[in-house]
Order: sequence, then C-alpha cells, then structure tokens
Amino acid sequence: MELFKYMETHDYEQLVICQDKTSGLKAIIAIHDTTLGPALGGTRMWTYASEEEAIEDALRLAKGMTYKNAAAGLNLGGGKTVIIGNPRTDKNDEMFRAFGRFIEGLNGRYITAEDVGTTEADMDLIHLETDYVTGVSAEFGSSGNPSPVTAFGVYKGMKAAAKEAFGSDSLEGKTVAVQGVGNVAYTLCEYLHEEGAKLIVADINKEAVQRAVDAFGAVAVSTEEIYSQEADIFAPCALGAIINDETIPQLKVKVIAGSANNQLKNPEHGDIIHEMGIVYAPDYVINSGGVINVADELDGYNRERALKRVAGIYDTIEKIFAISKRDNIPTYVAADRLAEERIARVAKSRSQFLQNEKSVLSNRK
Repeated sequence: MELFKYMETHDYEQLVICQDKTSGLKAIIAIHDTTLGPALGGTRMWTYASEEEAIEDALRLAKGMTYKNAAAGLNLGGGKTVIIGNPRTDKNDEMFRAFGRFIEGLNGRYITAEDVGTTEADMDLIHLETDYVTGVSAEFGSSGNPSPVTAFGVYKGMKAAAKEAFGSDSLEGKTVAVQGVGNVAYTLCEYLHEEGAKLIVADINKEAVQRAVDAFGAVAVSTEEIYSQEADIFAPCALGAIINDETIPQLKVKVIAGSANNQLKNPEHGDIIHEMGIVYAPDYVINSGGVINVADELDGYNRERALKRVAGIYDTIEKIFAISKRDNIPTYVAADRLAEERIARVAKSRSQFLQNEKSVLSNRK
C-alpha cells in the first residue's frame, strides 16, 4: 500500500511501528485524530497473514474509534493498536511491559485498553510502565466488566429508536428478536423483560438460549430463522455484516437496534433499510456504553457518573435521527456527520485558542 497517500486521504496523524526483539513484540499503533483529546482505542492481538494486513487493520480501527468517541460526546480522539501474534501461544510479560514503554513514549497522545486477544491481566502489565491505559484490575481503579454498561446503553438507544418508529419509547408489549445471547445481550434481555417486552432469541450456544428461555420466557428459534420473525425490533448482538442482501428481504421489523459491531455488510445496505422505512440505530453509537464507561476511569472512576453519561446515548440517537431528517440521509451517514460536525467545531475553537496562546507566549519573550 502507498502508506503516506492512504494516511493523507483519510487524514491520519501518526503511525508508530514498535518492535522488541527479546519479547517478540511486533506492534502497530495508529493515531487517527486527536482534535477532541488524546486518542483512546484498544490493543488487539491477532495472527495477521501479513504486516500490511496488520497495518491496514490498525488504521481502519483507529478511524472507527475517532467516530465512536466523537459521537459518544467524549473528549477523546481515535487510535488503535494491533500486536502481530497468536494471543494463546505468543504472549509473555515482557511483551506487554515493552509495549507499555512505547505508549509512555507517546506522552499521553494515545491511551490503550482491552480488545480482541488481550485481557485485563495484559493491561495490568502495561500499567507497570505507563498510566496511559484503562481496563486494568480493580485495585488500580478499574470500572470492571463493561458488558452490563454496554447493555444499558443499547437499551437506552433502543428506546430512542422505538420512539422514532412507534411514537413512544415504551417497550412494553413490543416483540424484540435478539440475535446472540452473550454477556451484553443477556443483560439487555433483562432490561427488556423487566419493561414487559416479549423476547425471541437465537444463538449457536444452546445453553445461552435455554438460559434466556428459563429466565425471561423467551421463544427460541434457530439462527437461520431469527431474521424472519414477526417482531417489532431486531437486535443484532452477535456477528457483524448481518444486514446484507440475504437477510434484508426476510426482515419484518420497524427497528434495528443491537450491540453487534459493523452490522451493515456494505454501506448500500444502510441505504436499502432506510428506503424501506426501517429505523436503524447506528451500531458504533448505540454500543458505545463500554468505551464511555472505560473513559470515565480517566477522571477517577465513578459508576453513577458513568451510567449517567451512558444514558445519554438516548439523546445521541435522537440527534442522529434529527440529522437524518434534516439532510435527508440514512442514519448510518447521519452518525458520521454528527461526529464530523463535532470534530470540526472543536477544531475551529482549538485553532483560535492555539493562536491566542502563541501570541501570549510571544509577548512574554
């Protein structure tokens, strides 16, 4: 790939290549944008087929975090790290300590967290070398398991989407088809059941399905049947790319709102469901409760404050619907526009501030 051309096209700030021969560390830190504040994004460890594939993934994920953090109202930019290697066989303590020193060398421009292939224990090792890490053990002031908080945010976002589709945010009596019943989705089901919603669930894990059936009186269907259910809301909480050419014709719902990442297989699928009149809560906004919760650690974690911020996902989703109507665009595009407009406003304000600061400094000389 033409690296500088790619970075210029998508306006990336920095790419840091890190290697430590002793530990075997091969890491790529991508910083997309720090207009709003230091770049926050997790560290992913994966067996990439090539170094170029790893670099592309780091860059793509970093840009996604810029939009996610901006739309969530956080004063944080977007970044991401990928470590090349098998997380089950290639890890060692020295690797993460070496990586922590590289982060420390960035002097606060980048803050990391858990991601695919990394754990709380890995974050603790990084923390031995730098304070620019979140998701550490409770003894260091961690916010703990993010799943319940993510589920709370999805629940709030779903209520905002229901209000847009049905005129009321009440989910009582509504039928919700939940795809995947993992940690986040199970807690979401708890909220929905408590409000009086009817649940249809599907998961490749039969025990997870049975747990939901027993606890909430949910109706179990196969993973292939979940798309075609007579329901009000479809909640994708498992795989990505599940809104596609094969599944869209099966949908009978008015709302799509769930915790899964990258739900649209391609942008045109967002256009199609918009034209069908389906209210779509963009995935990276509705599932941002986890990153909002982790970001609260940077201020000294306060659970009540964090949950209040996560509840604001309701208002953010409403703003996205308003932009969608204002500009006559699908909601997935409106979410990007919300993020871009916020970054642009802060960039303009910050530019003025820096000019003033420079003049003050020059006057002191």
